[in-house]
Amino acid sequence: MSDLLTVRPAGPSDAGDICGLLNAVDLIEIGRPETDLAAVEADLHHPDVDLARDSWLAFEGGRLVAYALVWADSGPGRVDSEHYVLPGHRTAAVRLLERMEIRARELAAGAPGAWLRLQLNVEPTLDADLLPGRGYRTVRRYQVMTRTLEPDRAAPAPPAGLTLRPCDGDEAERRRAHALIEESFAEHFGHVERPYGPWLDHIDGRGLDWSLVWIASLPALGDVGVLLTRDDRTSMGWLSHLGVVRAARGRGVGGFLLRHGFAAYAARGRSTVGLGVDTANVTGALALYEAHGMTMHYAVNTWEVALHSQG
Repeated sequence: MSDLLTVRPAGPSDAGDICGLLNAVDLIEIGRPETDLAAVEADLHHPDVDLARDSWLAFEGGRLVAYALVWADSGPGRVDSEHYVLPGHRTAAVRLLERMEIRARELAAGAPGAWLRLQLNVEPTLDADLLPGRGYRTVRRYQVMTRTLEPDRAAPAPPAGLTLRPCDGDEAERRRAHALIEESFAEHFGHVERPYGPWLDHIDGRGLDWSLVWIASLPALGDVGVLLTRDDRTSMGWLSHLGVVRAARGRGVGGFLLRHGFAAYAARGRSTVGLGVDTANVTGALALYEAHGMTMHYAVNTWEVALHSQG
């Protein structure tokens, strides 16, 4: 039959077709395609992914209709995943969910309290009843927020005493950026603590421009904040990590770093800048971003299912 469902692992040469599928899903869910080929290629070259066992492509009538990927780099018993499907292809969606869950149990290796986690648009192409019916529950909501940039935006004035320096790629400066991110993000939901080496491999997987990373210092406290950004997205500049250590919060450091990011990307000719935020962030980041004119572009839910061993 021409519409027979077939499933096989993904390979590096499938990146273009996968990117096309993800952009088709983007168009339905958020109104425009925003997946870049480089991001897909980075996923397919993830050091903790064995494509033969951790990835799946589903075809109906020779057409790619669904894609899934799992990986376990977040600690014992913690497995993350991606799952994309075109509307109207429920059988393909279920088939890939089944394979993801089987593989996740293998990756969790019987760890107590193991789970599989998946992020999906709040209005996904996946049929709404599928995840709850398989025991998944929502545990968090994130917003992708954006702001339009004025082309002549001036660099902001820093709070009294604050100095800002670019992380020029020197090993010591990279290590400072890593330490600041680990400290300032330690309380965040889903934060994965990584030693410097694995962190560098993870953050630099697509070739990070270290001149777009800045470290903020205060006289009495030393280095207190970090802004790590990326200019490798087609649609917008991206503020990947904005962190301020607990001892320096409430002194205007976060707002200054945010405004600095706006000015830096305006100077690079970008018309839009974006970031992702946990809506329940304990540091009040959502309110900070809203106060600086950022608005919700779209929202995603984090779904989680317990990985009980089969028996």
